[in-house]
Amino acid sequence: MQAEEVNRPGHSTGVPEPPPSSGRWKAILVVLAIVAALGTGGYWYWSYAQTFESTDDAQVDAHLNSISALIEGPIIKVNVDVNQRVQAGQVVAEIDPLYYQAQVAQANAQHAQKEAEVRVQDPTVQITETTSQTSIAAAQAAIRTGEAAIAWAEQDSAVAAARLREAQANYAKAQADVARYKALADKDEIPRQVYDQSVATSQALNAAVDSARAAVDASKKLVDQRRAQVAESESRLTEVTRNAPLQLAVRRANVASKQADVQAARAQAESAMIALADTKIIAAISGIVTKRNVEIGNHVQPGQQLFQVAQIDDLWVTANFKETELKRIRMGQKATISVDAFGQEFRGYVESLPAATGTVTSLLPPENASGNFVKVVQRLPVRLRFDKNQAGLERLRPGMSVEPKVWVK
Repeated sequence: MQAEEVNRPGHSTGVPEPPPSSGRWKAILVVLAIVAALGTGGYWYWSYAQTFESTDDAQVDAHLNSISALIEGPIIKVNVDVNQRVQAGQVVAEIDPLYYQAQVAQANAQHAQKEAEVRVQDPTVQITETTSQTSIAAAQAAIRTGEAAIAWAEQDSAVAAARLREAQANYAKAQADVARYKALADKDEIPRQVYDQSVATSQALNAAVDSARAAVDASKKLVDQRRAQVAESESRLTEVTRNAPLQLAVRRANVASKQADVQAARAQAESAMIALADTKIIAAISGIVTKRNVEIGNHVQPGQQLFQVAQIDDLWVTANFKETELKRIRMGQKATISVDAFGQEFRGYVESLPAATGTVTSLLPPENASGNFVKVVQRLPVRLRFDKNQAGLERLRPGMSVEPKVWVK
């Protein structure tokens, strides 16, 4: 029993226990120091991580411009190759120009012909105008002449009528003399010869009356004839006055039509010259050739892509951040862009925020209303722009992987 009591836990034997060793205290201190260091480091890392958002789903992007043929024809020369730098305005390939040179010559000839037709038609307007004015003036003059002729004919008709009246009066007097002389001759109071002379005079005056009457009839017909001529001249004046503007309009319309033909021919000539110029295929922008799809002898068609050029002077970064990471990202925030290929960091900034997620703008966007739905954190493409005048920017190429950090604080 005494032995059990001595060995029982918590039973004091009256002998003091030895203090813990110094090595044990050192171990405890080391553990505490490590915990404190980890805690401090974790706090500082957590604080640091709150100052930026980063992603490894990012790459360098650029405009990829296509150089296409604008006309058809066989390729006779190719001046650039893949990975070769080109400048805006540089001739990268050439199409055989012979056919288009012939088209230009034909179009120029048609243009010259149409201009000659205009030169032929243009004077007819002035000729028609002058002819119409002359016809109007002639008709007006004919009317005035006819009116004067009517006046003269009416005056002659009045004279003839007066002469008729005079002849009729003389004839009446002669008949009266014949009757008186006949009675005297029957009584032998006058010689028979006097009577016979009075009869002859009466017959002569009767003929004079007939002649005067015929003259009156002729003068009346002449007046009617002059009036008919004036009426004809007036009708001619009316016709010329009405038709002259129409004829002039027709001539002017013909000239306008020929001038339109000239403009159409000029446009065809310019089009042919443009087509001839398009036989030299020119780079629209500066960059590096990434694809070449043409060889000498190929017959190309309008719109056919011949080259693809990467515009490396205008690069940016497409960073696909998770939608949960966009809460603190704003336009204009500074960014650090690490390029995997070089291990080099570049300065930049947030240029723009996306309008939609990548899935929405994909070729086959998901339809969450059909079938089973699994929620997936979406990514949105944020565009980052490099700061200018940094060493090494000229080495960047589209498609390179980068890891950007957007400093949100």
